[in-house]
Amino acid sequence: MSSRESRSRDLSEGPLYFAYRRLSANNQHKETFHSHRGLEILLIHQGKGTMIVNNVSYAIRPGMVCIFQPYQFHHLQLDYSDNQTFERSIAIFEPATFDSYFEKWPALNAFYRNMYLSKLPSPCIYGVEDTHELVTVFQSMQQKVPTLTEAEQLEEISLFLVSAFRSLKPLWQTQRDQITPLRTRKNRHVEQILIWIERHYAMPFHLEDMSKELHLTTYHLSHLFKEAVGISITEYIATRRTHQAVMLLTTTDKPITLIAEEIGITNSSYFCKFFKSRMGTTPHQYRKRWSRTNPPKNKPL
Repeated sequence: MSSRESRSRDLSEGPLYFAYRRLSANNQHKETFHSHRGLEILLIHQGKGTMIVNNVSYAIRPGMVCIFQPYQFHHLQLDYSDNQTFERSIAIFEPATFDSYFEKWPALNAFYRNMYLSKLPSPCIYGVEDTHELVTVFQSMQQKVPTLTEAEQLEEISLFLVSAFRSLKPLWQTQRDQITPLRTRKNRHVEQILIWIERHYAMPFHLEDMSKELHLTTYHLSHLFKEAVGISITEYIATRRTHQAVMLLTTTDKPITLIAEEIGITNSSYFCKFFKSRMGTTPHQYRKRWSRTNPPKNKPL
């Protein structure tokens, strides 16, 4: 681990996953579409590329702050040309766990709950300098994390989150209506493809049907999507189905056979094989493990 990184923890192992100024170069960091059970704060210090959230494209630039809500599907396509690097700070946590720590400050509490419970007009804001208080809050936490005892963790994490959202609140309220999504011709087409998939991913997929409806050749569709997103359309659909299955397994009590049907797989035996090949465990085992590490009171609302 780099000396510039803090010690990180997965949500299944503790209340916070945290990294400060994590640096990637030479295609080290390649993301596919994914989501988290918790809320993610992402600060981008260096880097460029394209971010896709809710089927909309945004330009990745230094000084960008993004909020990814629980189970929000997102993807970063990074540009490493001309020796570009990608440097970011990250905090991922279960927001409901920390509700009580915000209750003493009604206005801040309302903002905090809005950030993870309401539909945000945009997931990101721009123009946050490295000297901004929010970056300083992350830097301060990075200095504390390696020395925290288990008894101190929850208190220090709650103080970090209160400070982070206090710094974020005026930034977000000032800039939230000024975000202009990236609107190149290529990305408009990719957004159309993503929207089409969102409407049809639970049905049998035929590239010809998409081609006819979007008025693009099958070759153009496949090439355009792979170039912009980094994976094929069929791989994306499989990822989208897996994402939906994970969300249903962890937020509902629906039977596994019904979940399979809702993501477009009518054979429950095949669904178990499909899920295990992507997640490394069966749907039943995944739900059981999640329930054990996330008591019902901590489930996302």
